[in-house]
Amino acid sequence: MRKFLWILLVVLMITAVLLVLFYKQTAPNGLIVVDLPLNNDEISSPLKFSGKARGFWFFEASFPVHVYDDAGNLLGTGIAEAEDDWMTEDYVGFKGMVRFDLPATSGGRVVFQKDNPSGLPEYDDSFEVGVKFKI
Repeated sequence: MRKFLWILLVVLMITAVLLVLFYKQTAPNGLIVVDLPLNNDEISSPLKFSGKARGFWFFEASFPVHVYDDAGNLLGTGIAEAEDDWMTEDYVGFKGMVRFDLPATSGGRVVFQKDNPSGLPEYDDSFEVGVKFKI
């Protein structure tokens, strides 16, 4: 009976981890969490996106979001806007939309780019979500 309970506990823990990974895309450094789109989602233009990011990911309550195809072509750029006060180190919800051109490939990526008004490379950061295009 004790062995059964341990196995059940391990299965429940693995299931919980998989659910969190399936429903949200989190950057390894934990600075941004993307709710939409999810990895391998099929997207079309205009793309609506949402999530939350640490306040210092924003500048003046926004940051850029880019859509690329697998060939590296920039298809479109949009702006993520903070839904609350962004001058914090806590998470702040964001949402936005980006219109993009027809892709040359069936897959691509959405890049959530930390706003870096200084232009200094040590403050650059981004998070990518792989997507498929509805063609």
